[in-house]
Amino acid sequence: MKLTNNSQNNFSSVQIDGLSHWFGNGLTRKQVLYSVSMTINPGEVVLLTGPSGCGKTTLLTLIGALRRVQKGELSVLGLQLNGSRRTARQILRKNIGMIFQGHNLLRCLTAEQNVQMGADLLKGLSYRKRREHSRNWLIEVGLEDQMDKLPHDLSGGQKQRVAIARALSANPKLLLADEPTSALDSVTGREIVSLLKRLATEQNCSVLMVTHDPRILDVADRLLKMEDGRILPIVE
Repeated sequence: MKLTNNSQNNFSSVQIDGLSHWFGNGLTRKQVLYSVSMTINPGEVVLLTGPSGCGKTTLLTLIGALRRVQKGELSVLGLQLNGSRRTARQILRKNIGMIFQGHNLLRCLTAEQNVQMGADLLKGLSYRKRREHSRNWLIEVGLEDQMDKLPHDLSGGQKQRVAIARALSANPKLLLADEPTSALDSVTGREIVSLLKRLATEQNCSVLMVTHDPRILDVADRLLKMEDGRILPIVE
């Protein structure tokens, strides 16, 4: 299975048409997404806002190939996910960086080792180069003095920055972020979002970020709002 090279073929990084999703079965079945349609282009930073429980995280996990598509069309980096094979989705996920609120750091690994898990996805690099690559991303997120610390010795904001560095170290073509600045102070949050913006520009990486943070809205190329499982008209 070969992913489309968006930068060369003019395709959207994400193309969604009529995507709907349900949780549960029988009488407990509940619809959470209603015919969602949207497009994200290569190198574009899109912020998705909306109240808690409106379906934002569900949409992110579908785009990240963490859930099966039930109804509608969802194409990510050239792969149609509706009806796709498990191996194809596994390959796709190696090209997607994911930042979620839970951090998901391995407790037995240092900050540097956690980040290197992302760098290990890069082909053709020696162990030394992957280690250097990981350290550079930790420096970028302001953790040059915390590389040897285990997660339990880090604050919530520091853990979030390790998770961000890990996602970026894999040189993703698409970055999905769920409230990446929620545990960060205003200055650090701004620096992180500016870093993601630079990543999008320099590496032609698309960024879809779920946020409630009004301090970073001006960084986006586009702002989308979600409510009751639907994408509302674009806010200009």
